[in-house]
Order: sequence, then structure tokens, then C-alpha cells
Amino acid sequence: MSEFRLQPTDQLIVLIVDDVPDNVAPLHDALDDAGYTVLVALDGESAIRRATQALPDVVLLDAVMPGIDGFEVARRLKAQPATAHIPIIFMTGLTETEHLVAALDAGGADYVTKPIKPREVMARMGVHLRTARHVRQGAVERSQARNALDAFGYATITVRESDGRLMWQTPLARDLLRIYCGTESPTTPPAVLQWLRRHLGDLVGAGEQREPPRLTLENGPRRLTFRLHQRVGDEDGEVDAGGDWLIVMQETSDASVLSSVAGAFGLTAREAEVLYWVVKGKINRDIGDIIGTSPATVKKHLERIYAKLGVETRTAAAAMAINRVPLLQPQHGG
Repeated sequence: MSEFRLQPTDQLIVLIVDDVPDNVAPLHDALDDAGYTVLVALDGESAIRRATQALPDVVLLDAVMPGIDGFEVARRLKAQPATAHIPIIFMTGLTETEHLVAALDAGGADYVTKPIKPREVMARMGVHLRTARHVRQGAVERSQARNALDAFGYATITVRESDGRLMWQTPLARDLLRIYCGTESPTTPPAVLQWLRRHLGDLVGAGEQREPPRLTLENGPRRLTFRLHQRVGDEDGEVDAGGDWLIVMQETSDASVLSSVAGAFGLTAREAEVLYWVVKGKINRDIGDIIGTSPATVKKHLERIYAKLGVETRTAAAAMAINRVPLLQPQHGG
């Protein structure tokens, strides 16, 4: 896997909302393969929060969900100025005329019927995205890319090279810096300043961008990793003296990794734990020792995992997990 990079402004963000993870897995994979950045929400409340944070380019919304249904989600998104412009395409098994009219009345731009056909969905998306993208301003797009990082669990800050002042931060970054460093904007944490000053001279002198070693701060079982991404505003990637430096932060813990694995594939907590240790290269006997069960039970868990992932071997399962869950990738500390 290539390392995480900030999403380019021409890479579109899609939010899929469905309360059944298995329903969206094929669509998620198809959109991934097509180059979209895909976010997922499994209920109405989290869909509204995710859309407000990430400002996706389009929302693919299940009409019928427990709690807040898709119609209410659409109405709330359309009522918020920040999300009112986002095209909403309903995914529904309801084909009665009144249901389809209700979807459009709630603010939907279009609808597709279940079972979902990914190619049809992408064709419908293309029509609405072309219109929506024409009205986006460059500053809004940069804000969306930054906020999408928060939605993925990434936080970002910019630090002015000339005086080490913290110039900008996402809401998640603000919270993490307060917890790990006890600092508030515009103060950059001393540990981060020392890390920057130790490496920036070499970067500027080299005349090209090279990623320095990452900084990791610990807080009990949780870890916060800082990655120096690039000089803000430097589209060609060239490094020169002065300017602001963009830093990507990622918090990880065993709990957050397991939660991400479970959510990505609709696994139980125990199945997620087994898959986690498969990714780490453990055999069934070792996994059984770690989680306190027999190798035979581990084997049964693996059989269910294979069925949910649609694979036949532990190697394929591990590869799919690493591909789908960024926290499992070595560079993210998973």
C-alpha cells in the first residue's frame, strides 16, 4: 500500500449511509477502485455528523433505517447551510410512487433501487457531481479535504516555519493537542517544535520534499503520531525557506484498530480480534493463546471471517484488511 496522502482536489469524497454493512461492501469496493474517497455511516445520526465534518461531494443514502430514517437525514442536511448543496442519491428498496416522491421531496436529487448495481450508481453520481463541482470554489474544496481527514480520524495542523506559531488546526487536532500536550493555539507543543527544527533544515537544504522520521507521543495505551506532509501552498512539492508546514496527526490504540476492523467488515468484536492477529502474522495456536480460546475455535472464527470478506485464505483476508483499514498499515502505527 502507498502511504497516506492528502486527497487531491479532483478526488471526490462519497458518503455511503446504510445500516447493513454487507449491503454497502460491493459499492464501497467499486468506488474505491474508481478512485473515490469513501466514507461510511451506519445510522442517521452518524451520517449527519459525518456529512457535516467531511462535506462530501455526494451522499448515497439508504431510505429505510432504524432510528432516523433516510428521509429525515436528507431534510436535516438540506436545512444546514454547510451541507445543503450536497447532492443526495437515495438507495431504496421501496418502489411505490409515494415513497419515491417522498425521497425527492426530502431533498434527494435522484434515487436508485436495491439491489444496488455499482455501475448504475456511479453513472447517476456522475450526472449530479458534474453540476455540483461547477459551483465549488477552490477555498471550499481545500476545506473539504482538510475536514475529510478529521472524519477519517486524521487531524491536521499548520505551523509557521519562521516563528513556530500554530496557524491552523482542525477540531480533532485541537482536542488531541490539548490531551497529549496540554497546549492551546497559537502555541505549538514544544516536542513538535523540537522535532520540526531537528529536521526542517535538511529538508530545505535538499531542495526537495523528503519525509523525516515521524514523531510519536504516548498517553497510556494510546499513541499520537505526527507526520510532516508538505509545505502549504507548494503545489509542485518543492521546499524553500519560509512558509507554513502541514502536519498530519493520527491517534491509534489497540481498541481503535479493532473498532475500525469490525466496522469495515461487519465483524463481531471477537472476529475483529482474530483478524487483527492474522494481519500481525500469528498462527491459530498463538491467536488462541492470546485471546484465551482453543485453536479450533479460532478456526471457526476464521471461517466466518472468510465468508464475510468473501475470501478463502488468511493471506487474502489479511491483505483485504490492510487495504480497507488504514490503521492496520505499519505507517499508521497499527
